[in-house]
Amino acid sequence: MTSCTELPANLPVPADDGACDHLPGLTLPSISLPTTANRSVNLAAQPSRVVAYFYPMTGRPSVPLPDGWDAIPGARGCTPQSCGFRDHAGELAAFGATVFGVSTQPLAEQTEAATRLHLPFELVSDERLELVTALRLPLFEAGGRRLVRRLTLVIADGRIEHVFYPVFPPDTHAAKVVEWLARLNS
Repeated sequence: MTSCTELPANLPVPADDGACDHLPGLTLPSISLPTTANRSVNLAAQPSRVVAYFYPMTGRPSVPLPDGWDAIPGARGCTPQSCGFRDHAGELAAFGATVFGVSTQPLAEQTEAATRLHLPFELVSDERLELVTALRLPLFEAGGRRLVRRLTLVIADGRIEHVFYPVFPPDTHAAKVVEWLARLNS
């Protein structure tokens, strides 16, 4: 790869298995989770609209991805997705949205990614699967870890306003969220 926004060709496309059909309109539980800004955040209590993109696992330099990673539909693309949200952060903010990236990775791994990718927003660690379990978000296992499937929640006043699932391709997803917010605000 020559840039963080490029993906290998022929990745398997995830199917909509209905695993997120229960989410629209749901009130988020009040759960505080650690962020890369050395604080805790409760996504249900944010004063602005929240775009929370959930992703399986950001790869780390010189650490191999789990065996078969590219064969798992929707697994590959966390770094390109985060770079997309980074690159569209200004547009999302112009629509009054606060962005958070959420994964089940440990906070130290997320902090490394946030620094390396120059992310202007916080990554949130749900390593203990508190929010993921409370919302019944879809999971899969790879490399001995339970990882959340890629999805995005748009949250307003503590309620899930919109769900993007499945998300593919991940590298262009942030632009789709911007388009959705533009239609909402037109």
